[in-house]
Amino acid sequence: MKTTWTTGTSFRHRGAGARRWTLGLLFLLALLPTKGLRAQDIHFSMLDLDPLLFNPAYSGFFDGTGRFGIIYRNQWASVSTPFQTLSATAELSLMRSKRNHNGLNVGAWVSNDRAGTLSYGSTSASAILSYFQAVGNGANLFSVAGELGVGQTGFNPEDIDLADASETFIREKALYPTFGAGVAWFCQVSDAVYTKVGISVRNINEPDISYLGLTDTRLSRRWNAYARAEWRFHPQWSVLPVAGFQMQKEFSELVYGADLKCYLNERPRNYLAVSAGIMGRHGDAMAVNAAVEWTSWIFALSYDANLSTLAEASHTLGAFEIGVVYKIGKKDAVHRGALPCPII
Repeated sequence: MKTTWTTGTSFRHRGAGARRWTLGLLFLLALLPTKGLRAQDIHFSMLDLDPLLFNPAYSGFFDGTGRFGIIYRNQWASVSTPFQTLSATAELSLMRSKRNHNGLNVGAWVSNDRAGTLSYGSTSASAILSYFQAVGNGANLFSVAGELGVGQTGFNPEDIDLADASETFIREKALYPTFGAGVAWFCQVSDAVYTKVGISVRNINEPDISYLGLTDTRLSRRWNAYARAEWRFHPQWSVLPVAGFQMQKEFSELVYGADLKCYLNERPRNYLAVSAGIMGRHGDAMAVNAAVEWTSWIFALSYDANLSTLAEASHTLGAFEIGVVYKIGKKDAVHRGALPCPII
């Protein structure tokens, strides 16, 4: 369900122990009470396609020297003017130690979001600097990142009728800086299991976004938590549970689900894998997704079915997403077993 943030407008033995931990986390998150999000911040169902959009500390979490991605979301076309979101990301490795024990990465993302007949929306851009450090034999990897960005929200006032005719808009656009930070941890539990978790916060400075000159209209801090695991239960097959939680002021969102992945060819120059999964957005929607990974490319598609109180008006039609990712400098060697550490 497309939503709007707080501006006042309308409006994701060891191997066995790791599996129990992952399933327990998903079950616990499923029990948390949530309210529908009221957010104008970018909003996607495919959490893993461009993880930079969820946590800046995931910058550099890939095998290679660079990654570029684009994702598009179209929502609620059956109810009103479609809500449309487009985002692009880029990441590059600045420095890595000879044995990949530590390194420095830069990243950037830009997004544009438009909603409804007033074309209310936002344009945002951020630059990211992240540092990772491997611990011990490299099975554990820690990453920390800082983010500096700028955002602009705006609308078309021509079709607005104010309840109080004496009110006037001081401005039709709000331009503001934003700051964010994140931490992430990757662990190769065994040859068949890996996990990664992360926490981030955005809008640390809570910028002013008022159109009426009010001093208490600010973009609240947005907290994100994320967990993903992979269990390679067969030489060609793996299952990947995932959960993501976002909270901004009194509003929150919980998404959870799992993918089934098949590795068809792991030779580097002919790498081919396909995956499909199902995601639930608590009290809101259910999404199905599919992806194809071919050499250095990822092609992904997702569709949301609306299960919220808007279902009667939307006829359960929700949103679709399409995305493409390209990686450069991908390694020539592939590990069997679980997906190897994305950096090491």
